[in-house]
Amino acid sequence: MNAEKNKLAGEVVSHMMKHDLFSQWLGIEVLDVKEGYSRIKMTVRKEMINGFGIVHGGIAFSLADSAFAFACNNRNVLSVALDTSINFIKPVHVDDILTAEAKEVHNGKSTGLYHIEIKNQKDHVIAQFKGLCYRTDKSLISQ
Repeated sequence: MNAEKNKLAGEVVSHMMKHDLFSQWLGIEVLDVKEGYSRIKMTVRKEMINGFGIVHGGIAFSLADSAFAFACNNRNVLSVALDTSINFIKPVHVDDILTAEAKEVHNGKSTGLYHIEIKNQKDHVIAQFKGLCYRTDKSLISQ
């Protein structure tokens, strides 16, 4: 049964990535998907730098948000962000390779809670993200 659920999770995330032009622009690569879980990575580019010479916080937020979306939607139940927050722990620089891992904390009928940890290539935690989603009654793909 888990293999079936994880197969569906992968199909849903593949569908999402195909249509998610922003995640494609970020250069996101999906590393692993399981029911209620995702792990993705990206390499930071120079056009992602802010006026302080470090990477714009929106980049780390967006990476975490994509991991959140892939984890909370991969049961094929369209889910949207209800509340999110992020704590920035370390600065991010050009050429850093960021990995975001989304883990499900709670899977309810109408909401889901996810914790996303973002690390750089040195395995340093650079940010922590928390996302609460609202579950709709719609599917993302036909089965």
